Amino acid sequence: MNNQSNNQSSNQSNDQFQPCPVRSTEQIPLNSEATRVVATPVVRPIIKVPVVLAEPTLQIVVESDITLTPAATEIKRVKKNVFLNQIKLVPVRFARIDNSDFFRVTRAKLFVAGHIRKNIEYAAAECNGALRDRIADVPFSGFADLTFPETPGGPTPILGISEFAEVNFLNEKTQMDARLDKAFFQNLVKYNEQPFGELVAANFFELDFSPNMARPEGTFCTLREKIVLDLTVKVVQVQQVRLDAGGSVITPNLSGLTPPTIEPPSNPC
Repeated sequence: MNNQSNNQSSNQSNDQFQPCPVRSTEQIPLNSEATRVVATPVVRPIIKVPVVLAEPTLQIVVESDITLTPAATEIKRVKKNVFLNQIKLVPVRFARIDNSDFFRVTRAKLFVAGHIRKNIEYAAAECNGALRDRIADVPFSGFADLTFPETPGGPTPILGISEFAEVNFLNEKTQMDARLDKAFFQNLVKYNEQPFGELVAANFFELDFSPNMARPEGTFCTLREKIVLDLTVKVVQVQQVRLDAGGSVITPNLSGLTPPTIEPPSNPC
């Protein structure tokens, strides 16, 4: 009887720990071949592409107090990420391009705003307690002065100005006063590509401590953080660029899309 009961309990325990069935699908191998391309020679073509105007590294200094609930006894880890709300370029100095209505921006203010998302893991006062987690957003904002081009011969922001002209007329009867009911207007509006920014990298230097030093195994509920952030961003504008001579336009040679080759008629003679 004992052996039978032991065997039954062993079988029951084995049944309880059976792995869950998982459905799988066998993948069919596909052939992969390089696509043939056709190179069409062109003479200095003009393309429209994003152009990197500047890639500055901005130093941002932030201090903040973060409340920890429940109170902490030890900080285990702090993970950080940057989220940007705006990167805006405001031109303040210009240089005319030849005799046109377009200008190169030679100096501008770069406005940056966003926040640092901090994920703080810490131990509370409980014995054998689970790690606690506190997420806080530390905002920052500021501006930097940029000079273009960054390198001699480098790219600059390009903007075209809009114009407004008005022509007024005399009163043709008296020739002594203005016709307020008659005027000629001319408006020239140029629509420019908006310079924009991209986040490249963030380098954090941080000091975290309690404003009131806690005794060993004591608790603290406020974490003071002094952060130095080196933030690297790109300033980009879509511009028309002329390629150097000798380039080629590469297009795929797909037999299903290109017309068939027409053979010349054979000579019946």
